[in-house]
Amino acid sequence: MIEEVKERLAKVKYPNFEKDIMSYGFVKEIKIEDEKAYIKLEIVSANSSVAEELKRDIAEALKDLNLKALDIEILQPKIEEEKSNSKSGKNVAPQVKNFVMVSSGKGGVGKSTTALNLAISMAKMGLKVGIVDADIYGPNIPRMLGEVGTQPEVVGAKLKPILTHGIYMMSMGVLIDEGQGLMWRGAMIMKAVEQLLSDVLWPELDVLFLDMPPGTGDAQITSAQSIPINAGVCVSTPQVVSLDDSKRALDMFKKLHIPIAGVIENMSGFLCPDNHKEYEIFGKGNAKAMADLYECELLAQIPLEMIVREGGDEGKPVSFYHSESVSAKRYAQAAEKLWNFIQKNGSSDNAAIQPVMNGKSACSS
Repeated sequence: MIEEVKERLAKVKYPNFEKDIMSYGFVKEIKIEDEKAYIKLEIVSANSSVAEELKRDIAEALKDLNLKALDIEILQPKIEEEKSNSKSGKNVAPQVKNFVMVSSGKGGVGKSTTALNLAISMAKMGLKVGIVDADIYGPNIPRMLGEVGTQPEVVGAKLKPILTHGIYMMSMGVLIDEGQGLMWRGAMIMKAVEQLLSDVLWPELDVLFLDMPPGTGDAQITSAQSIPINAGVCVSTPQVVSLDDSKRALDMFKKLHIPIAGVIENMSGFLCPDNHKEYEIFGKGNAKAMADLYECELLAQIPLEMIVREGGDEGKPVSFYHSESVSAKRYAQAAEKLWNFIQKNGSSDNAAIQPVMNGKSACSS
């Protein structure tokens, strides 16, 4: 009977995630005596609605076993008194000293590559660094770190981030099956982003990078409401059409009260492997003009370099494996500028960011 119960529980998915409660290791005990069943779970969410949904789903999965009684106990983390390292407002991860949001107005500009190499470069400065892959629809960080298929460990009521290449990482990409597409509405995206921050056992970190989805939507608003973000970094390419979208990302930082650390111009030129010359094939000077317009710094211009692409595909980030390359040196310079900005500006205040109400978001004019 117990084996049959386990088989049924293996079909019960954890709310808002794609894997089942058995795979995550949330089922801690199963007892059956005189056709009476007792099931004990320990989950990572403190949200009571998650526990109630699980109880309903488990009861539904076992209903045709003709049990005389079913007792489901679900242990959840205690909700502690709200702490914050911000001046005021909310912080669901108070053990992290500083948060950096890396965003872009459109996809395909190298945002994830930039966020990852900034994080690794900052860790090489002697800081304790983590990265959240908050790009729910396109979680690429596990691939770039060579961690595809790696399962995070469950410790108590939290997921333990994966320590790799000197940084701590958590991504939706290690919580769902490879290649699986998520078709989620806004509310589910917002909840998932908050859980990546609050339901993960992040250690005390100097900096936590957030690799955001492209655009200016629910994930960005939820992050800004959940934690006090110290710095915003916008990633763009030199083309005018890309810069038009990047201006929207910079405008979003302003409306969410996120201090703008600067712009990183990715694919600033093609670095020819034959003659080591850099050719500005996508234009010149546009990102600097945009940074000046928003009164922030052009943190770096990263060229198209073969080892950057190869490292991303092979799980060997250029800043970790090729520190003497042109791109790695520029990422390192950008990380140093970013850290100086964080130290200069100190803590931030997210108290003024309003929740989404009546179809209007915090980004509404």
